[in-house]
Amino acid sequence: MKTRHLAITLVLTCLTACNGGAGGITAGMAESESGAGGTSIASVQGAGPGSPLDGQQVTVSGIVSGDFQNGDANSSSDLGGFFMQSESPDNDPDTSDGIFVFDAGDSSIDVDVGDRVTVTGTVQEYFGETQIVANSIAVKGSGSVRATDVSLPTASVATNSDGDWIADLEAFEGMLVRFSQPLIVSEVRDLERFGSMLLAEGGRLFQYTNQNLPDVDGYRAHRTGNAARSIVLDDGQRSNNVSPIRYLGAADGQLRIGDTVSGLTGNLRYSRGSGGSGDEAWRVMPTSDPEFDKTNPRPALPDAAGSLRIASFNVLNYFSTIDSGNDRCGPARNENCRGADSDDERRRQLQKITTALAMIDADIVGLVELENNASESLSDIVDALNGRVGTDAYEFVDTGRIGDDVIKTGFIFKPATVIPTGRFAILGSNVDPSFNDERNRPALAQSFSQRSDGAAITVVVNHLKSKGSDCEAEGDPNIGDGQGNCNRTRSLAAAAIADWLDGDPTSSGDADFLIIGDLNAYLEEDPLATLKAAGYSNLIEIVGGRDAYSFVFDGQSGALDHALASPSLGQQVVAAIEWHINADEPRALDYNLEHGRDPGLFDGDTPYRTSDHDPVIIDIKLN
Repeated sequence: MKTRHLAITLVLTCLTACNGGAGGITAGMAESESGAGGTSIASVQGAGPGSPLDGQQVTVSGIVSGDFQNGDANSSSDLGGFFMQSESPDNDPDTSDGIFVFDAGDSSIDVDVGDRVTVTGTVQEYFGETQIVANSIAVKGSGSVRATDVSLPTASVATNSDGDWIADLEAFEGMLVRFSQPLIVSEVRDLERFGSMLLAEGGRLFQYTNQNLPDVDGYRAHRTGNAARSIVLDDGQRSNNVSPIRYLGAADGQLRIGDTVSGLTGNLRYSRGSGGSGDEAWRVMPTSDPEFDKTNPRPALPDAAGSLRIASFNVLNYFSTIDSGNDRCGPARNENCRGADSDDERRRQLQKITTALAMIDADIVGLVELENNASESLSDIVDALNGRVGTDAYEFVDTGRIGDDVIKTGFIFKPATVIPTGRFAILGSNVDPSFNDERNRPALAQSFSQRSDGAAITVVVNHLKSKGSDCEAEGDPNIGDGQGNCNRTRSLAAAAIADWLDGDPTSSGDADFLIIGDLNAYLEEDPLATLKAAGYSNLIEIVGGRDAYSFVFDGQSGALDHALASPSLGQQVVAAIEWHINADEPRALDYNLEHGRDPGLFDGDTPYRTSDHDPVIIDIKLN
């Protein structure tokens, strides 16, 4: 059953108590109120999250408003039923006039939209959705119902069984609805597997701490506000991994986060989606093809400015070791491998990576999410890149294994334009105990000098602790202010990086430092505040403001990948670019071949969905 806020819970309690007994409103009473010799759909739905007639047999009449039965939803894997709606609404704003009828897809009666039908069956709460499991279906003429206009944000919100906030749309469950306002595509993570995407009113959804200082009350208000603005668009099918993927080619070519849809019309359903595998949410099952607008086209990459281009680039766990399911990766060769599951996938992954790197054409690249081996992962990338752009065009800094994690960071560079100066330096717990390298990947620094004039710069590539798992064992809990797990761990690491650079760890003798990589912290979070307090300027924030982003998680965009310049270097920066080739793109386009994916979706000569993080590119006129 869907959990609702207290006011709705009290209404449901009153209905049960005021009608004498645990059964609440009885079928007989509802028939009398309907005046039609049967039970009204509104009486079945009731005014609360669950039907007061749950488990009872009823007979209802209405008009078929959505046909998802017997392959009529353009698929042999449809919902196994149809939506019906009262021809005349009951004018009670708290009760829905629509309902889903489940006939397991094998009914001898194949209905069509517009049929006037009478259904006898058992009322069932199916994972929070009120539906009727049909025993008999009779078609008794034809009629029509109009779609009810619904707008976002909703006036109230609720929580699902997982405790997540959702819009409160209970009063429209099962009805044919129309969202007349434009809605923006906010997440496409589930498009490939479950045929669904998240839509939102009022523009792109952003992570709270990308635009606001951390705050417990503010974060709660942010979450409920986002829930009230959001709805899931579903493909109306029960099976996972359906090919071709509906909506993938929408918006005049290729659907991206940030594109918009207008006039969305369909039946409103409460469900976990395909195969019960998605998030429990309100979903629109479209009765006509949605019209998408290309409001977020794929961006071109500006030409390099200045004398030096530096990039931070996430390689989506590039492993030279094929993931065969055995624990044979990591420095101790006892951890799970990541990345490609076959030679074919590895070839595809390298093709994507080198296409994007060749287009960026950077002099120095800090790579994130490399397999932590001696040099094989870096060597693979450099060899493949040189095979594309020219022999010996790139080299890598040979660091060997770094730390104990299964992944590491690394550098590649153009020897024709820059020369590594001195040895690389590594920041771990042995250098500064406040930098916890059991949680954070060690920071890697290397100084370079320009061949043209000898001007020097030190670049530090990082991959700090993610928000995915907790750090409670270190006394670093998630306090609910929007910064997630392990904020203190990342903040201490940021302070250690600043202190480390103050000591010039590579003995460069130059104050020009650039901190890049995945800091796993959004713009207004403590680790970034720590580095800014130490004098570093966040170049991405300066250019993109609070709307800067490089990653999309839970339907919300935000900047996890950063470039921070020391005071002297900041004066020499001429451009900072977030190249949005990855975060906005469906993962159906990446190198993987899992879940029965159509290999034809892959285009290795384009950079789109090389990774799940966007690259950050900095152009510098180095003095």
